[in-house]
Amino acid sequence: MENTKDKLTIFIDMDGVLANFEKAAETLQPGTARPDLKLDFSTFEPMPGAKDAVATFIEAGHEVFIATTPPWNNPDAWGQKRNWVEEHFPALKRRMFLTHRKDLLMGDILIDDTTYRGQKDFKGAFFHFGKNGMDWKMVKEILTTVAAVQDIKNK
Repeated sequence: MENTKDKLTIFIDMDGVLANFEKAAETLQPGTARPDLKLDFSTFEPMPGAKDAVATFIEAGHEVFIATTPPWNNPDAWGQKRNWVEEHFPALKRRMFLTHRKDLLMGDILIDDTTYRGQKDFKGAFFHFGKNGMDWKMVKEILTTVAAVQDIKNK
């Protein structure tokens, strides 16, 4: 995007949005409580469409960051997440926020699959990934529409 007024600051959650947490959790025994305490986050597969969408946003000139909440009782996950980002999204390797309070982030869009870390109180637009058909195809369609981007910036 050539016009800086069309440039968005986009925060994207990792688990369940960029990384396929559910598929990784399926590798554990059924009914395993708190899979986030047992999984190796560096082994997750990217979600379908995530790499293409993120590349499109970056190419369009948007500021893209990862906003992820690592499990507090699994400190190894913090480094695993960093390693995963460097492997799958190298352009974002120094654009990561580890936070339990996503409402404190300052930007235009937050793309997340949950609502219990302050997502609903985020001051920009909250895209509830996985709900009401919100997948990477839909997110990409919205954010490649100039009118939609301008509408988000004007709010």
